[in-house]
Amino acid sequence: MNKKFKSYFYLALCIIFWASVPVVSKKILVEINNIQMLFYSTVLSFFVIGGILLLQNKSQIMKNYCVKDYLIMVFLGFLGTYLYYILLYGALALTSASEGFILAYTWPILVLILAFILLKETVTLKKLIAILFSFFGIVVIVTHGKITSLTFTNVTGDILALCGAFVFALFSVLGKKYNFDKTVSAFIYFCSALFFATLTVLIFSSMKLPSINILPWLLYNGIFVNGITYIFWFKALEHGDTEIISNALYLTPFLSLIYISIFLDEKILLSSFLGLIIIVFGIVIQSFKFKKVLN
Repeated sequence: MNKKFKSYFYLALCIIFWASVPVVSKKILVEINNIQMLFYSTVLSFFVIGGILLLQNKSQIMKNYCVKDYLIMVFLGFLGTYLYYILLYGALALTSASEGFILAYTWPILVLILAFILLKETVTLKKLIAILFSFFGIVVIVTHGKITSLTFTNVTGDILALCGAFVFALFSVLGKKYNFDKTVSAFIYFCSALFFATLTVLIFSSMKLPSINILPWLLYNGIFVNGITYIFWFKALEHGDTEIISNALYLTPFLSLIYISIFLDEKILLSSFLGLIIIVFGIVIQSFKFKKVLN
């Protein structure tokens, strides 16, 4: 098995697990709230990544980083492994699984916008077209196709999902500036998330023990969806073609719609499917080559 094939194999595992986020969330949120769900999932993810760190014998590498490096990793962990999930789980508690997850998956478009602002990347015609298409897709989804009337289904849930997308986009853009060891940084991310999740559950919720009914879903979410997929993701990026990986990642919402239909018996509206197609089409436009660049 060559290195590139391994990379795409790990990418496929990421897509399979990440696509199950709305299903897993809905199964868990019937009994505990989004804050409790995040706490228990983070605890599991923390131990999984910590175990992998020890197995890879990378604990010694942690001595090579200074206080400033750790503060940066803690902040990135706050964004990508705590605040993002607070917003995502909160959105999924209010909206339908398909609507909330698809809106949250608009973060690649927001990455473009933030890259314009924070990284001073060139504003190209294809990127502007991609943004226009994708935001039109968002309007189609949140209005259930009633574009002229602008009838939103759940404004609070939709805003939380879009805020989550913004946070994860910011996490991704800022993460480009640093080159920390992937396993070590992931461990610090979840240390940070565990600290903030613990404070949040103590202040705004309670330590409600999950029942046996949702325990398997919590284990699956903490170990695979939020935990080990970080390692799979790093493995995929190690030897795979970045453009292929980025484009393939947008298969996740499509697969998610299938999961939702099978496991939640939730009706997938035609407007959600059409909106998703528009969003993905806008992202695919990025791979087209245009010579004209806007100055």
